[in-house]
Amino acid sequence: MDKRFWQAGHTPTLLMAFLYFDLSFMVWYLLGPLQLQIAADLHLNPQQRGLMVATPILAGAVLRLFMGVLVDRIKPKMAGAVGQVIVIAALLGAWILGIHSLQQALILGVFLGVAGASFAVALPLASRWYPAEHQGTAMGIAGAGNSGTVLAALFAPALAMLAGWGNVFGFAVIPLAITFVLYMVFAKDAPGEAPKKTLNDYLKVLGDKDSWWFMFFYLITFGGFSGFASGLPAYFHDQFGFDPKTAGLYTAACVFAGSVMRPLGGTLADRIGGVKALLIVYTAASLLIAAAGFGFGGAGTAVTLFVLAMLFLGMGNGSVFQLVPQRFRKDIGVMTGLIGMAGGVGGFLLAAGLGAVKQATGGYSVGLWLFASLGLIAWIGLSSVKQRWRTTWGSAAVTTAKV
Repeated sequence: MDKRFWQAGHTPTLLMAFLYFDLSFMVWYLLGPLQLQIAADLHLNPQQRGLMVATPILAGAVLRLFMGVLVDRIKPKMAGAVGQVIVIAALLGAWILGIHSLQQALILGVFLGVAGASFAVALPLASRWYPAEHQGTAMGIAGAGNSGTVLAALFAPALAMLAGWGNVFGFAVIPLAITFVLYMVFAKDAPGEAPKKTLNDYLKVLGDKDSWWFMFFYLITFGGFSGFASGLPAYFHDQFGFDPKTAGLYTAACVFAGSVMRPLGGTLADRIGGVKALLIVYTAASLLIAAAGFGFGGAGTAVTLFVLAMLFLGMGNGSVFQLVPQRFRKDIGVMTGLIGMAGGVGGFLLAAGLGAVKQATGGYSVGLWLFASLGLIAWIGLSSVKQRWRTTWGSAAVTTAKV
């Protein structure tokens, strides 16, 4: 990595942004790895199970928009502190009072959505410290916090088998409390005042067609990552008869690939340009997911296809946010919230959709092929705008970053 990167910004804040994001994603995703055990106790069918794991994703998507507003009002550090207190209180409530119905699980899912909204805090918290030529790397490192999903997939099912899934909510509070203290001590807001945004500012951004393109591109990459992270435990259980712990381990392998590739995707996009990186992403992810839909081979083939697909989707997450600061640097808080919301909506649709498809057809193939088709549409859309982007806001006369 370029040594100048570590001299360009504020490393303690970057690391705290990563840690806050990482632990937030761990609890945001917590219902996914626990879904088999919760569904067994609450007698949920595949569609209800899919709705349960998709609810935190949708809540996080909507709340990212509000968290983006909060970031502009009280600055990223304080907005993150408020979010962490809410999530810790919700988990303590679930641990002490218990979850006894689908409705209660959905309510908990809404509160866990606050953790998912950390995306709209962690990225601007880190991004505002770094110049344009290091945005991809900085955003990739902060965004690598989505590796928290790996922690949940690895440990939550095993802890649930040892102590009961209700106690997992109590265990999750311990690292969250430690992270909250470290965050308050070491994280700092970047110097200078970011301009306050009004409703008209949001409407103005939404009036720019590039904002919709970025939301769609992230709907595919992050939506794919978060949707599969939540849906794969059920997929591996239903397709291959895995118990919750084994399904969690297979899912963790897939999620790890996507998490690791997010910062590498940002760095790669810094070198070859975010557009080229995303075109590679959509091509590879579409082919791999489509192949998974045909069900060739056994569990080994399936996990290989999903590991590779998640690897490219993670790379795509980093690549999208290499481009966003170049195009919307003055509106990074607003756009982070909007694009993050779109990604969360994509994750909700994928996770809930896979459950609904399973309930309706008895399998997952149709859902996987639909997702692969959306990846192909994203490739066509990006190809149609790349020339305009590279000759306007992405030209060498406007930015030092490769687009």
